[in-house]
Amino acid sequence: MDEVWYVSYGSNMSRQRLLCYLKGGCPPGGARTYPGARDPSPPTEAVAVHLPGRIYFAGHSLTWGGGMAFYDHHEPGPTPARAYRITVGQFADITAQEMRREPVANGPLEQLLAGGLTDSSHRVGPGRYETLVDVGARDGLPMLTFTSPGGLDRAEHVAPTAAYLAMLTQGLREGHGWSDERIAVYLEGVLP
Repeated sequence: MDEVWYVSYGSNMSRQRLLCYLKGGCPPGGARTYPGARDPSPPTEAVAVHLPGRIYFAGHSLTWGGGMAFYDHHEPGPTPARAYRITVGQFADITAQEMRREPVANGPLEQLLAGGLTDSSHRVGPGRYETLVDVGARDGLPMLTFTSPGGLDRAEHVAPTAAYLAMLTQGLREGHGWSDERIAVYLEGVLP
């Protein structure tokens, strides 16, 4: 497998934010500059999708302050998301940077994906975004996202900052074409 669909449900729905993981840079309102992926090419496609689960906010982001979005695929949804068609290496590099690591060739996630997934969920490490979830297929390629292993019921819910919500809002506008009113209703239903 050379390509996957990376499905984002949080700030990475914003193309501008995602490109910081691919090309390097600091997102507007963020406090961290990312090194970028080994392959900085933009996604070959981006599509609006809906996931069957639900998001929640927890933890403390060193980039944004406040809570971060996580996905619980066991909860009822739907959750609006944005799928990007990228290489397996790019997906591994995005995940590494989410975990505050440098992208490296042939890391554990890249090896797992190169061998093909056998389960719908796979934990690749102990960290907050190291649980890989297969959320379906599109054009014969797996649709993958990552989240925390804990789930909505086991997390201490923490409100995100305005800067983080601005990126998430931008992604909902770009990916789904939602109005400010529709975004406000959606966020009211998922914010702590």
